[in-house]
Amino acid sequence: MALRDTSLPEPSGPLPSPAGRVRTAPPLDPADRERLLSGAHHDPHSLLGAHPVPGGVVFRALRPCATSVAVLAGGARTPLVPQGDGLFSGRLDLDEVPAYTLAVAYGEGGAGEQEVHDPYRFLPALGELDLHLIREGRHEQLWKALGAEPMTHQGVTGTRFTVWAPNARGVRVAGDFSYWDGTAFPMRSLGAAGVWELFLPGIGEGAAYKFEITSQYGGRFLKADPMARRAEEPPATASVVTAAHHEWDDAEWMAHRADVPVHEAPLSVYEVHLPSWRPGLDYRRLAEELPAYVKDLGFTHVELMPVAEHPYGPSWGYQVTSYYAPTARLGTPDDFRYFVDACHRAGIGVIMDWVPAHFPKDDWALARFDGDPLYEPGNAQRAEHPDWGTYEFDFARTEVRNFLVANAVYWCEEFHIDGLRVDAVASMLYLDYSRDSGQWTPNQYGGREDLDAMRFLQEMNATVYRRAPGVVTIAEESTAWGGVTAPTDRGGLGFGLKWNMGWMHDSLEYMSHEPVHRRYHHHEMTFSMVYAYSENYVLPISHDEVVHGKRALVSKMPGDWWQRRADHRAYLGFMWAHPGKQLLFMGQEFAQGGEWSEEHGPEWWLLDEGYCAAGDHRGVRDLVRDLNTVYRATPALWQRDTSPEGFQWVAVDAADDNVFAFLRRDAAGVPLLAVSNFSPVVRHDYLLGVPGEVTAWTEVLNTDAARYGGGDVTHPDPVKPEDGRVRLTLPPLATLWLAPYGA
Repeated sequence: MALRDTSLPEPSGPLPSPAGRVRTAPPLDPADRERLLSGAHHDPHSLLGAHPVPGGVVFRALRPCATSVAVLAGGARTPLVPQGDGLFSGRLDLDEVPAYTLAVAYGEGGAGEQEVHDPYRFLPALGELDLHLIREGRHEQLWKALGAEPMTHQGVTGTRFTVWAPNARGVRVAGDFSYWDGTAFPMRSLGAAGVWELFLPGIGEGAAYKFEITSQYGGRFLKADPMARRAEEPPATASVVTAAHHEWDDAEWMAHRADVPVHEAPLSVYEVHLPSWRPGLDYRRLAEELPAYVKDLGFTHVELMPVAEHPYGPSWGYQVTSYYAPTARLGTPDDFRYFVDACHRAGIGVIMDWVPAHFPKDDWALARFDGDPLYEPGNAQRAEHPDWGTYEFDFARTEVRNFLVANAVYWCEEFHIDGLRVDAVASMLYLDYSRDSGQWTPNQYGGREDLDAMRFLQEMNATVYRRAPGVVTIAEESTAWGGVTAPTDRGGLGFGLKWNMGWMHDSLEYMSHEPVHRRYHHHEMTFSMVYAYSENYVLPISHDEVVHGKRALVSKMPGDWWQRRADHRAYLGFMWAHPGKQLLFMGQEFAQGGEWSEEHGPEWWLLDEGYCAAGDHRGVRDLVRDLNTVYRATPALWQRDTSPEGFQWVAVDAADDNVFAFLRRDAAGVPLLAVSNFSPVVRHDYLLGVPGEVTAWTEVLNTDAARYGGGDVTHPDPVKPEDGRVRLTLPPLATLWLAPYGA
């Protein structure tokens, strides 16, 4: 179990002669000895290392499997006396503790001897301010205080290990450098904060480690570091010592991303599952391909399904075990930084899914971390998430809230993430979420709201917006909870945006009906405007809508292939014009017909030249490119997304015609007219009332254009209003956008 100190050379030549006879050290108290050897001692530094005593200095070392240990000090070598169980001790006739190292041999006759620094001669490498902030739950850069930190301490290079385990009787560090036996490296408790610490000289980046915890019940187990900034690639589960070395090249992006509030800026999001977008690509190869693809299609942002380390791939990252470590499946943390940097250099923002609602029960991870419920509530009824077989976080505990709030800040500061889409917010906000009566306890006011979760979300949002200007937080919240995007100082949760799940469900329900029946479901396309300004919304066609039997977007549409594809295009045109930002999951931008599979990713072969319908799929992709291009160039489509003054119905009750028409206006009042005909017939001479100040309209986008695979029923010439009405020919199953001519 050799711990090699790379800051020292291997001993060579004759060693210094002993400095006289080593004297017997006072024996350890039997109880202390037993606790030390069993990994249950709270202060091993008081027993190990060098300590002044009457008549000299006592040296003690715990080196299991060593055949000899000697103290090297002042040019002299003094062997220590074996005390059994890997303990070595001796008393030297010294007036004070000298600078010293240890010579540790693991073979007969001194074979394999190594000169190392003694971990137990170092003062704590964590300051009182850090401990105070941890106790208060206010350490906003918690990752710099807890976990494994390579550093130089008291002039020696090594790694400081720290972990929060307040219920443990003892904690030790085990790793590949100790053959996964933690006996030699017990940590010390730093008091009321519940933090344990040990500086290990000579340990550096790349070392794999875990914490060996002895619970208050006597159980002993290995746990991955909750604060690990790097993890082994699954199925391996150890944490890995790491440090950041990436040199960022996105200063211009970071300097300007906060120039315009997100709800007043264009935001068009391409959602991606990184491991399956192009299976086999790692972070650096993805950096070469994905930003260029997203930029070519005109999206402003890419949203990544969770990248934090998770043991089970088919969970898509939604069951996280290492909240501070990007998944090793695709590379190192610096590789992920490189990917984000590449996106920024291409002008693409990066949003990532963040999962603070629950965590898995794997026995090597967060669950019952120190032998007791720690990150999860102690109340078993409250701890269990009924839907996913996981634990919920204890939002009432300050240290747990700190762990999560700091984690949100971490991704924004250390990886320059531009947005956090917070998963499963509704499951956090309601005490009775997926629970029957008798399975939950009301809050102090008798209600079903989880007040602790609400305060956590408010704290997280306020902290992120204060520390990371320009970052947006987005709630996946599926209920009518009020004020999700309202400021925290007004009692809101403080999110920047919220997924509009109601719009998504209603509009997809409408589209699933045969056109002849859509007249009876007309309200499903108009009802969203009743509440469109209650929150700041994103319109999501996400991964959740194209898996598990829900079918791909184009396959939700009725009719033959031509009709389904036309409906798909018309729906995207309606979506891009509707108030709210857009999100589209990968594969839907070219109308793949199959559901998404994390094993295979998008059906890229549909775009191949040799495929008979490739032109159809490329046409849909071309439409998405043009939608984004016109969208970004037209402030009416995004500048007043959250203001009722930016929207006006033109045709809201044309149910028998399956027609919807509305105006969008920018801050200066310049309009864009969007018209959707969701019937499979051409409607000639269709009259719509339009603003009198517009003397002529020009078609800027038509989803029926031939280049998209449509029938090419278009308006090549400007259209002039007559008596306040414009006469249009509406193509079948299509959406068209018209702008003031010459604008």
